Amino acid sequence: MDRMLYVAMSGAKETMLAQSANNNNLANASTTGFRADLQQFRSMPVFGNGHPTRVYAMSERPATDFTAGPLIQTGHDLDVAINGNGWIAVQAKDGTEAYTRAGDFRTDANGMLTTGTGLPVMGDGGPIAIPPADKVIIAADGTISIRPPGANPNELAVVERIKLVNPDLQQMKKGNDGLIRNNDGEPAEADANVRLVQGAIEGSNVNPAEALVDMIELSRRFELQVKMMKTADDNAERSAAIMRAT
Repeated sequence: MDRMLYVAMSGAKETMLAQSANNNNLANASTTGFRADLQQFRSMPVFGNGHPTRVYAMSERPATDFTAGPLIQTGHDLDVAINGNGWIAVQAKDGTEAYTRAGDFRTDANGMLTTGTGLPVMGDGGPIAIPPADKVIIAADGTISIRPPGANPNELAVVERIKLVNPDLQQMKKGNDGLIRNNDGEPAEADANVRLVQGAIEGSNVNPAEALVDMIELSRRFELQVKMMKTADDNAERSAAIMRAT
């Protein structure tokens, strides 16, 4: 009975972890540039003294869904979306370079160009600062130009170029902060072939309907595991009663 109880217990626990990951995907169904986490279950033997006669269920995140999200037109000068493959370099909260597809840019009180979550956008020379301007133009190659206040429409000044990268997806992983990094932690090289679209952002690649179906399936799986635990407990009580009767 202990084997059945152990398998059901570990299955219920890991189902709760999978439900948490699925709920996170669903909660970010409208988050700009979000990449969904994939989830899978597998059985693992319990190693220790003696032969591994017990197994337990394990929920794990084998990879991240890197498929592109929908392109949403906004018309805002500071909004950009990547056209095709590639990533935008940003400075993470720990000071390291990381990558995102969230192009909902804005400027803070100091003129620093940041993402919607406040992360500095990286250029060829570090974080980008934009001086006061009547208009900001972001070219397809990431070059940022401005029209100074009071200048003629054709008077543009180049400020900086956004660092755009396109490393091998097999060598990238998603961190707990939702940003993408190289597996070795080293910064990726800039790629001149990555292209931007100004006045648009990329939506989340989470399919809300699919995530809701997964939520229902995981809830039913958890209920099944709990029923198995109750059945194992009932069987143990019956066995004990038989032993006492004899």
